[in-house]
Amino acid sequence: MKLEFITETPQETKNLGEKMGSLSKPNMVWTMSGDLGAGKTTLTQGIARGLGITRTVSSPTFTILKIYQGRLPLYHFDAYRLEGTHQELGFEEMIDGEGLTVIEWPEYMEDLDQTQPLRITLHRLGENRRQIVLETDNEKYVELMEALK
Repeated sequence: MKLEFITETPQETKNLGEKMGSLSKPNMVWTMSGDLGAGKTTLTQGIARGLGITRTVSSPTFTILKIYQGRLPLYHFDAYRLEGTHQELGFEEMIDGEGLTVIEWPEYMEDLDQTQPLRITLHRLGENRRQIVLETDNEKYVELMEALK
């Protein structure tokens, strides 16, 4: 299943994320791919807001993982510097936990099963304009995708 959205401003990107976050359920894994500055963290800020998280959400680039508490825990990974070492972080335990796992730069997690997550790809179409593509082969995300249409 595949959905595409165009957002014109960072606020529209956050609003889409907020709707996604409000629809999320435990044990969901969402991966985010896109160039630097494509809006991955902006979308995640909206997701956090949809989970009822009031803390400021920032990129976990140098910490690799940030955990935020809301309606569900949000496990926000940035795998850019991982290069296959995620087992040491307890990654599998988080995926099997009760939260929502968001992974930026999933291509750096060598053994991540790409058929399982909701794959989100962000493309810059201009200074603020973004194309956001959601794709999945996993039945677990059909309800979420239908609600976002």
